[in-house]
Formats: sequence, C-alpha cells, structure tokens
Amino acid sequence: MIIFNKISIEIFTVNEVDEEEQGLKYGAQHVIKLFVPVSLCMLVVVATINTISFYSTKDVYLLYTPFHELSDDKGEKLWNALANSLILMIFIVIMTILLIVLYKKRCYKVIHGWLILSSFMLLFIFSYLFLEELLRAYNIPMDYPTALLIMWNFGVMGMIAIHWQSPLKLQQGYLIFVAALMALVFIKYLPEWTTWAVLAVISVWDLVAVLCPKGPLRILVETAQERNEPIFPALIYSSTILYTYLGAHTPTERNTATNSSSNTTSPHTSSSSASSLRPGNHNQSVANVSAEEAAGFTEEWSTNLEQRIARRQTEVQASCLQNPNRSSEYRTITTTAIAANVSSTAEEQEERGIKLGLGDFIFYSVLVGKASSYGDWTTTIACFVAILIGLCLTLLLLAIWRKALPALPISITFGLIFCFATSFLMNPFLEELSARQVFI
Repeated sequence: MIIFNKISIEIFTVNEVDEEEQGLKYGAQHVIKLFVPVSLCMLVVVATINTISFYSTKDVYLLYTPFHELSDDKGEKLWNALANSLILMIFIVIMTILLIVLYKKRCYKVIHGWLILSSFMLLFIFSYLFLEELLRAYNIPMDYPTALLIMWNFGVMGMIAIHWQSPLKLQQGYLIFVAALMALVFIKYLPEWTTWAVLAVISVWDLVAVLCPKGPLRILVETAQERNEPIFPALIYSSTILYTYLGAHTPTERNTATNSSSNTTSPHTSSSSASSLRPGNHNQSVANVSAEEAAGFTEEWSTNLEQRIARRQTEVQASCLQNPNRSSEYRTITTTAIAANVSSTAEEQEERGIKLGLGDFIFYSVLVGKASSYGDWTTTIACFVAILIGLCLTLLLLAIWRKALPALPISITFGLIFCFATSFLMNPFLEELSARQVFI
C-alpha cells in the first residue's frame, strides 16, 4: 500500500500564449476542483474517527514500526518515533525507486499488477473491515451473504472504475474513498508520536523527490511527459475527463486529429484525408493533390479556407437575421460550425486539468484525522483550514512557475503549526478566558 506514496501536482496546458496571465486565471478557476475532493476525503476520515472507535484504538502495529512507544518516558517516545519514521521512510524510498526503475524499463505489466493488487486489498479486504465496524458501530444487523454480495459489487466496480474506464465522477469517488481508507489504516496502525514524525519526514521527502534534479518523482513526471503517457490512474486524482485519452496518444496522432477535425466541412473531405494516411493509397493521394492544384485548389487556397468559411458564415448569419423566411439550410451549417467550435473550446479547457497525487489526499487526511482523534474540534477545524490554505498557496505557485510542485510541504507545515499552536496555546487561553468569564 505504500505505492500510494506521492505523485506531485502536474499541470498540462494547450497553448503557451500569455503564459503567466493564463496560468493565474487557470489556477483560480480550478482551485475549487481540488478543494471539494480534498475536503470530502478529510471529512470522511474525521466522521469515521468520531463514530467508529475501532480506528482510534491501538492494539496492532505495522511491520515497518518495530518500536511501539509503550514507555511513559517522553524522551524514549521521541526516539521511538524518529526511529519508526526513518524505517518507514527508507521503505518508501526503496519502493519509489523500484517504481521508477520499472517505469524506465517499461515494465508496465508489473506496475499494473502491483497497483491492481494494492487496489484489490483496499477495495475488498480493508473495505470489508470498514463495513463490519460501521455496522457494529451503528448496531445494524446484516447477514454474511448480503455483506459479501455488497462487497463483491463494490469491489469489482471499483477495480473497473480505477483501472479501466468509467464515468469521471465514479472514478473520482472511488479514489477519494481509497485515499480515506488508507488514511484510516495509517491512523489505526501507526503509533501515536510516530504519526506526527512521519508527517514531518514525508513532507521533507516530498520536497526533495520533486524539486531535486535527480529526484525520483521528478524523473517519473518528466519521463511520462517525454513519452506522452498518462501517469497511472490508481496513483493520481485528475480533475479532467480527457486526461487518460489525451495521454495515450502521440503528438503526431494529436496533430492528425486536430487537422481532421478542422477540415470537417464535408464528409468527403474527412474520408479523403483518412485514406491518404494509408500506405497503399499513396499514389492515389498524390494524383488527387495534382488534380486539385490543376483545378485551382492550391496550397494558399487551402490555408485561407478556414478564414473564408468563417467570413461566409458571419455574412449568412447576418442575412438570415434580416430575412427570417429564408431557407434554414445555411443556418444549420452555421449552427453546426459554431457548436463544433464550442465543443473544441470545451475540450481544450478539459485538457488543462489539475492532477493531484493520491498520497497528498492520504497524508492530508491523516493529519486532520489524527487531530480529531483527541476530541478537540477547535484543533480539528484549525488543521482543516490550514491544509486548505497551504493547498491554495501551492496552486498559486503552480500557476506562477508552471511546473510540477510538491503538494505536501506547505500544507503539512501549516497543519502541524496550527495543530500544536491550537492545542498548546489557543485552547489553554480559551479555557482560562472561559473560567474567568472573560468574553472577547
């Protein structure tokens, strides 16, 4: 499950004209697209921690944390937490480097098998444990055949949605649930102080792995961009529906698709363009080009074709407005062209989506969920707000610098500062004011 480590935020843009202005506008428009899923993930974890006591009790620990912090000495607890976090960090580094090596060697089947196995464990085994504890907490009776049927349908649909294809909202919902479930697993099986130490250490690792020239996550992102391949959907949350489709096509194919879509004024034009791509029709395409040039359809004529079509459509539309009784044939063509332009613009907007690593969802939720486990709503809300502020600043820097950035350091740093400041400074101050009947 450590495969859900951290994939940095990525941004893909279509045009590079007015980069800074478009980037700022783009970031402002899409902030809400990340605030909603991140907030939902954290709310699911907080609600679970406060209603199901199973995830708040410490009875079993992970293999990566051999020191269980059973002593009452704070110095020994601190030493145990640092040792556990370093061991877990070494394991994460090894797994990340292994993932990069497999990706560099194009061992896609091994990576997909790895991710499918991790998703299978989360969607079937840990989801069943979650359902069992949920039913026990709310005292809801359910027989085993019904529970197994529900888990089978839920798990199979999740595997299809994450690793194959499904509606975007369904895939996003499963990714949010998987991240929340993984966060609950960390809260349940990590020792008390180790959880805070892991959050601090993973933020530093995230900074190094993304921003260093030879950082493994930076190498992964750059390699995926060079190969024009999508990062595996089980590792990343995408706010756009066209991400997988666009990433699976080469630049040549994209240009071909763009050219064919721009020349769809008649079915015969698109079919002739498609036939010219076939090797067997090379001589026929050359003859067609020569015949077109002889008939006056030169290269200059083809280049200015779109401008002439747009000018004629404007004239026809104006004429139709002046004479409503005129035949609707031209208006149909104009409406179709306008609809095509609108759809292409919408597709361009969808291409420019934000991608946030699933690991970011997990560790955001771990921080807020751990704060809520103490039963202090002031601290929980402070951590929640701090993480959103940090994410907003990260997106602002992303729009300015226009390159992959780590999403954990700012948000986790703000969250830790707000958490301990609220717990050790704000709460005692508020309790003292309440005891003295002082109202501000």
